[in-house]
Amino acid sequence: MPERCLVKSLMLLVGLCFMATAANAAGKCERLVATGNPEYPPYLWRDPQNPQQLIGANADLLEHLAKELGVAIDVIYTGPWSRAQEEVRTGRVDLIAGAFLTLPRLEYMDYVHPAFFYTPSVVWVRQGEAFPYAGWEDLRGLTGDTLVSNSFGQQFDAFAKDNLTLEGVSSLTQAFQKLVLKRTDYVLYERYPGLALAETLGLHDDLAILEPPISSEGLYLTLSHNSACNDPWLRGQLAKKMAELSSAGLPERWLQRNLERWKEQQLQPAIPPIQ
Repeated sequence: MPERCLVKSLMLLVGLCFMATAANAAGKCERLVATGNPEYPPYLWRDPQNPQQLIGANADLLEHLAKELGVAIDVIYTGPWSRAQEEVRTGRVDLIAGAFLTLPRLEYMDYVHPAFFYTPSVVWVRQGEAFPYAGWEDLRGLTGDTLVSNSFGQQFDAFAKDNLTLEGVSSLTQAFQKLVLKRTDYVLYERYPGLALAETLGLHDDLAILEPPISSEGLYLTLSHNSACNDPWLRGQLAKKMAELSSAGLPERWLQRNLERWKEQQLQPAIPPIQ
């Protein structure tokens, strides 16, 4: 075979291989499965009418991304937060719909930048009993509550370990109840999930928030290293769309809408479980 014909044949073969690879990459991403923390309103919580699905601001974000990318994204309940992370680590689930950046998680997930929310963690006190507060130093000498193994960023965690008296509880409900009963001086927790739970417990008028926040952590969409859909095309498109929707202010709209949605659901009578 003449050399020129051989070169043309090789170029054609390479081109066909490239097209096949691109087709496979696009084809395997026709459907994605996402999960997340199921006890995290207004960001995520279980749909009362379909408990196997998660709804909330983060689910709305993924619904928007699905339309933009032309793929189906199911946001499902896979169990408690620890189990949800394990499902993504193994690749059985493709995405986490909202996670803070930590070094251990980088070992099994790609983070899509930019963050779609920056979640402020604040000091909660009893209404009408605020103490002078301008920053971390003002928490010295007081007794606070937070959730067991909760983190507010490496800097604050180090400061708290050396300088603050923080008790650990298993749930925010318990922390708020101890605060109202005057068994602690303050509670450290995220602003919006705290507001949602305070509404549910009927404690909204009993609690107040001190400013400024103690920290503000970015909430990211993440993609499992073991997902069959994790390829450069998908990562690039997710990053592009995330930058666009963040610039347009869409996440804040979804957040406010789901704060109201959560409140409305708490006013509705409970639906009995299907036998």
